[in-house]
Amino acid sequence: MIRRVFSRPLGLLAACAVLVSAPASAAPAAKPLVYCADASPEGFDPALWDSSSTGNVTSQIFQGLVAFKRGTAVLEPRLATTWTVSPDAKTFHFTLRRGVAFHTTPYFTPTREFNADDVMFTFTRLIDPQQPFNGAFPATYVYPQSLGLAQMIAGIDRVGDHEVRFRLHKANVNFLGYFASSFAGIHSAEYAAQLLSASRASAINNQPVGTGPYRFKSYRKDDVLRLTAHPAYWGGVQRTERLVYAISREPNVRVQKVSRGECHVAAAIRDVDITALTGHPQVVVQKIQALNISYLAFNLKRPPVDKREVREALDIAIDRNALFKVLFPRGDALQAVSAFPPAVPGYNKTLKNEYNPERAKQLLAAAGVKRELQVDLWALPISRPTNPNGQLMAQMIQADWAKIGVKARILTYEWGEYLKRANAGEHHVYMSGWSTDLAAADEFLTPNLTCAASRGGIKFCNAEFDALVEAARAEVNEPKRLAMFEQAQAIFKRERPWITMAHSSVYIPLRKDVQGFVMAPNGSVDFEGVYR
Repeated sequence: MIRRVFSRPLGLLAACAVLVSAPASAAPAAKPLVYCADASPEGFDPALWDSSSTGNVTSQIFQGLVAFKRGTAVLEPRLATTWTVSPDAKTFHFTLRRGVAFHTTPYFTPTREFNADDVMFTFTRLIDPQQPFNGAFPATYVYPQSLGLAQMIAGIDRVGDHEVRFRLHKANVNFLGYFASSFAGIHSAEYAAQLLSASRASAINNQPVGTGPYRFKSYRKDDVLRLTAHPAYWGGVQRTERLVYAISREPNVRVQKVSRGECHVAAAIRDVDITALTGHPQVVVQKIQALNISYLAFNLKRPPVDKREVREALDIAIDRNALFKVLFPRGDALQAVSAFPPAVPGYNKTLKNEYNPERAKQLLAAAGVKRELQVDLWALPISRPTNPNGQLMAQMIQADWAKIGVKARILTYEWGEYLKRANAGEHHVYMSGWSTDLAAADEFLTPNLTCAASRGGIKFCNAEFDALVEAARAEVNEPKRLAMFEQAQAIFKRERPWITMAHSSVYIPLRKDVQGFVMAPNGSVDFEGVYR
C-alpha cells in the first residue's frame, strides 16, 4: 500500500507556493520505455484503490492540486499554482492552473480546459453519498474513508473558475498533503457528466481521463498495460511516446528481463536478487532507505484472534532474528517494533519486541485456550521490499506457532482477490504493509489504525487511540503533538492489532541508458520526464 502525506510547521503551511514554469516542449523519442510491474492495477480510478501497484499507474494519468518534488517530501504546485492556509489550519484556498488540457481519447474529447468544476466534482464525490455520480456508481473510496475525509471537511466552495476553498470542522496540520495523494487525482467533470448521461458511470474505473503526462491506451489483465504521451500536456510533451507496463509477478523474472534489456526499469527487487545484477555493465540499482513497514494484521472480529492475549501470544512466539537471517540476508532491514520506522518524529523508543514462547503459552492459557488453536495465516502473493517471500515467511511463522500449540493453515490468493477477501474480513491474520514519502506519524496511524479505517470493524478501533491521534493532528505545537503520537503507539503495542515485521531498503534496477528517473522516498515510480 502506498500513500503520500505532507507535514510541516504551520507557519510554512500558511505561505503561498511559488509558481513553477513548465519545461520547454521536446519532440518525443522513438524508443519506448518498458516498466516491469510486480502486479496488475486493481483499476484506473485513483479514488477507489490504495495499493502501490495501482498508484504506480494512476499517478502517470492523473494529477493532484499539489505534488511532492521528485525524490523529496517538499510540496510543489501541480494543478494548483498557489495556495494559502489559514493560521488555525482550518481553511485551505487554492488558485488553479490555467491552460491545462484533459486527455483526448477514443472515448472522450474534452471541450474545455481544467477548472474549478473538476475539483468540485472530484472531491464532492468522495465526501457526499448523495452526489449524483455516486448514485449511478456506488463505490467505496478506500483511502478517503480511512482518513475520515467526509467527517473532516465542513464544506468545499467554488470561489471562481480557477479558485476553490476547503473548510474543515477541526484544525489539521497535515491536510494540505492529502492533495498530493494518489486518491486526490483530479477527474474531468465533463467526462463524468458524459458517462452519467450515457448510463456508463462505472467506465470511470476502466477508461480513465486525467491531465497527466500519459494517457490510457490499452490493457490486458496480468499481461500488459500501454500508455501514450499526452500531446497537449501542460508540462511539455514527453520524450517517451510509448510507456509500457509489462506485468511480471515473479521477482526473478523481472531481474532476468531487466538484465536482458526487455525492461528498462523494474519494480523493487529482493535483497537476494541484488547479487544477480551486481557488476552488470548495462544495469544500475538505485537504493533508498524507505519509510515503510510490513506487518501481519489481525481480524479483530474473528475468534480466537479477537482476544488481546491471543494476539500478543502469537506475536511473541515469532523468532524474528531467525526470520530476518533468511529473508533479509544483506542485513539492510530493521525489525519493526512500532507502527512506523524509528526515523519518523514521535517514534516511541521505549517499545520493545519480545521472543518468549513460554510466556506465549501462558498468555494462551490466560485467554482460556485449552486445546490446539487453529488459525488461517494468509501469505502475501507478491514480493515486496519489506516482505520479499510471503510464502517462506508464512512457513517460518507456522513452525514458530506450532511450538506453542497453534496450528496455522497457510492460504494465499491472486493479488486482487487477496485484497478483496481481506477487506471482507475472511482472514484470521494476513500479511500487509504500508509506505509513504514522508516521515510523519499521522501518515502511518490515521489511514491504518483509526476507527475510520476499520471497515466492518475488522481492523483496529480504539477510542483512546483515536482521541490521541485526532488531537495530535490539530496540535500546532510540535513537542505536544509528538508526545501524543508516542502515547498512541503505547496503546497500539498494548492492544497488538498488528504483528510488526520489517522496515526495509528499496532497490529499483534500471538500464543505464534510462535518463531522468528518480526514486521516491516510498519506492513509487514517476515517469514524467524519463526517457532513453
